[in-house]
Amino acid sequence: MSIEIENVTKRFGTFVALDDVSLSIPAGRLTALLGPSGGGKSTLLRIIAGLESADSGRVEIEGVDATHLTPQKRNVGFVFQHYAAFKHLSVARNVAFGLEIRKRPKEEIRARVQELLALVHLEQFADRLPAQLSGGQRQRMALARALAVEPTVLLLDEPFGALDAKVRKELRDWLRRLHDEVHVTTIFVTHDQEEALEVADEIVVINDGRIEQIGSPDELYDQPANDFVMRFLGPVTQVGDRLVRPHDLELDTGDPDPDAVSGQISRVTRVGFEIRVEVTAGEQVILVSLTRAQFVPLGVGVGDTVHVRVPEGINTTVVVPKPRVGAAA
Repeated sequence: MSIEIENVTKRFGTFVALDDVSLSIPAGRLTALLGPSGGGKSTLLRIIAGLESADSGRVEIEGVDATHLTPQKRNVGFVFQHYAAFKHLSVARNVAFGLEIRKRPKEEIRARVQELLALVHLEQFADRLPAQLSGGQRQRMALARALAVEPTVLLLDEPFGALDAKVRKELRDWLRRLHDEVHVTTIFVTHDQEEALEVADEIVVINDGRIEQIGSPDELYDQPANDFVMRFLGPVTQVGDRLVRPHDLELDTGDPDPDAVSGQISRVTRVGFEIRVEVTAGEQVILVSLTRAQFVPLGVGVGDTVHVRVPEGINTTVVVPKPRVGAAA
């Protein structure tokens, strides 16, 4: 169900973790809280779960004011980065734990555990201990345990952060498919831009305790609200006072367009199918990303003069100068 967060503020001593945050999370969606470390995303997740209390503001879950409810009464499932497994219990008993403490009938527990282990592809490991599983398998076990009690909301705090890149990729593909099957409202915290762009229906960018922008992955990537969002979601380069994606730029050697920036190629790097060309124009180094098919016909190399152009219709963001330390406000 939907979650409404209204004017939530949270401080830890003099540090402001969340500063008057308001947010509406639609029911049944997979929403990513994305931002740098220390930006406030995990604090917001823990406030939704009831593991932290806000200094001010309100949290509503499924139309109910949950601001002062205990975690047990919020009906949320929570998955931590480091699994928090019961080491002495089997995989099946770990998944069953929440149902057992709720004193559900044994036959109901058995059927539910079997259903969930099949859902996360761990049925053959039911009798193993967590230590006998791989990292990816333990994370799937943790997700099954969180889903066992049929939570209204599933909260994931950097669930794949402790895993290697290949396993992370496999698990985020799996999480997307799982969400499409169970349709539980899901919020996950990540600082991995690719993970958020690939998995989420909606992304909330949080920085310094404030929301910078909310939107679909396409909206945030193509129409960033400011230079922070543009820099944080994907590669950027600066042309004059504008930020632009390197792959949106055009490179040519003919007569310069009036709006083009001329410079010399200072470096050419091939990374698989991509050719990264660094063009030095005065004090700026502009990065242009081309395919091999685009670069080779230009017939240029290091030291050659080229012209960099931002095509019409390409979204750019103007760089906002940061105030100097000690400057008057």
